[in-house]
Amino acid sequence: MLNIHNLSVSFGGTYLFEEVTFRLGAGDRVGLVGKNGAGKSTMLKILAKDFAPDSGVISQEKEVRMGFLRQDIDFEQGRTVLEEAYEAFTDIKIVEKKLEQINHQLVTRTDYESEEYSQIIEDLSDYTHRFELLGGYNYIGDTEKILLGLGFKREVFNDQTDTFSGGWRMRIELAKLLLQANDVLLLDEPTNHLDIESIIWLESFLRNYPGVVVIVSHDKMFLDNVTNRTIEISLGKAYDFNKPYSEYLELRGEIREKQLATQKNQAKKIEETEKLIEKFRAKASKASMAQSLIKKLDKVERIEVDEDDNSVMNISFPVSKVPGKVVIEAENVTKAYGDRVILKDISLLVERGSKIAFVGQNGQGKSTFIKAIVNEFEFQGSIKLGHNVQVGYFAQNQAEYLDGEITLLQTMENAASDSNRSKVRDMLGSFLFRGDEVEKKVKVLSGGERNRLALCKLLLQPINVLVMDEPTNHLDIKSKNVLKAALQKYEGTLLLVSHDRDFLQGMSNIVYEFKDQKIKEYLGDINYFLEQRNLENMREVEKKDSDKLASAQSKDQKASSKASYEDQKKGKALQNRLSKIESQIKQLEKDLLHDDKMLASNYDKHIEDAAFFVAYNKKKSDLDQLLLDWEIVQEEIDAL
Repeated sequence: MLNIHNLSVSFGGTYLFEEVTFRLGAGDRVGLVGKNGAGKSTMLKILAKDFAPDSGVISQEKEVRMGFLRQDIDFEQGRTVLEEAYEAFTDIKIVEKKLEQINHQLVTRTDYESEEYSQIIEDLSDYTHRFELLGGYNYIGDTEKILLGLGFKREVFNDQTDTFSGGWRMRIELAKLLLQANDVLLLDEPTNHLDIESIIWLESFLRNYPGVVVIVSHDKMFLDNVTNRTIEISLGKAYDFNKPYSEYLELRGEIREKQLATQKNQAKKIEETEKLIEKFRAKASKASMAQSLIKKLDKVERIEVDEDDNSVMNISFPVSKVPGKVVIEAENVTKAYGDRVILKDISLLVERGSKIAFVGQNGQGKSTFIKAIVNEFEFQGSIKLGHNVQVGYFAQNQAEYLDGEITLLQTMENAASDSNRSKVRDMLGSFLFRGDEVEKKVKVLSGGERNRLALCKLLLQPINVLVMDEPTNHLDIKSKNVLKAALQKYEGTLLLVSHDRDFLQGMSNIVYEFKDQKIKEYLGDINYFLEQRNLENMREVEKKDSDKLASAQSKDQKASSKASYEDQKKGKALQNRLSKIESQIKQLEKDLLHDDKMLASNYDKHIEDAAFFVAYNKKKSDLDQLLLDWEIVQEEIDAL
């Protein structure tokens, strides 16, 4: 389907990747992985033809349809969620509009016997057939099914898109791509704005996708559950294996070990050969043997070991001082935005040293409760911080609070105190900002780099209670693993909001699920929560129920729509037929009147003409049949 040959891209004389070659075919679900800045998003843009490579060729089959989920989207003002989602069906909407025009003509025109009218009838048949082939009777049900799967509730389907946050708009854009049935689907961080239930639904959808799927994601579990192939971009090269991410890492590790062992054996043989050469050179009688060994050595192809970029952050979260036993006490916390109640009478006690995960669908109040703890807005009820509590807060959009016009070094120095200002360069270095990189302006950083800087800045303040809302957004897999290890070693109290199941594994001893304005406690980690909720199976049940509902609605819609078009088509055809019968009746009555006049004027002559009377009687018989046909057609029209 797609052939990528010797693709190279460089910036400022340095290759991002060089002479990369691979092929994508139907059924390939590729995880495109690598560190932040390795070139993953650039590769997607090249495949989508948004960006031209320095060299190399991309060839594809004719009429390949490609869909690309970009990180930046632009919606047209004034559309509802459904209207925006329906934009996925360009061809269907064109045919649907044409059918509306045809039906309008059929209703308004009265020239039933004209050729133009007959052509309109034919056009109606042709366009109705095309509408059905394109899935016109199913697209409404399909749209609702996918929107429900991605977490939208039916009551918001007719809300304007500009009333939704960027994350929810991204879901609408994803829904449009999934509805388009593209041959190639390019997804850049599709799970960033999805909750756990929506991620599980998306996994199921993509596993059954018949075309090519290329995914850039830092969600290890999502990659393992969806992909059947991994392409890693590292240090300008691409490593391609037909394995999901975790299996690929194992396989690549084994290959690298074999390469190291083979390289070691080769180096030993080369060393022995060089010693022989030096030994033979000293003797004139062995000089020819030395030259022979030199030539042989020159022909040896030196074994290279795949390079690996192992540079990672060095993070630790020291506890500033020991707080009291109870660090947070919330009583009857209620928060509403206008008429919409997010939280209602939430009470919660957090003890020192607790590791707590907040989970649930987006919009259920997790981030709202976190913001209430750090006193970002007014709410009903009370939240008290315990003795000696020092909260460190990492917001979901923490990177957006950074000043883009100042440098990394200035960002850290402005937030530092007298006691740690001298350490900021070392701290930046431990977060992989080294040398002249600290003089970069914040605005040129990628999303992952901004998150790293925000984490680094967080460490400048004294902390014994960490409150973190989606800290892994935009972090690559290696950086997430380092952050996870640091949080697992953290001896203070942790409150963590995340939809990343792999990151949450082993991170908490309590899980609180936010749902329907309330919270429910699960004493364990994310695996225990998923087991208790039986989320996988529950989601399948919900999906089946949703499918049944959508199917029923689709059938009703199809029946209704089809009935409407078919009835109109049949009605106009009957009217056309009725008009034709009436015309034939008029002609026969005219002919019979003429014959009656001829009989009256010259009866004796025609009485002997047998052929005349046969034709005369046939006309009368035909007239009787036409009058009967007229009654039948008129009854059918009345019934419609």
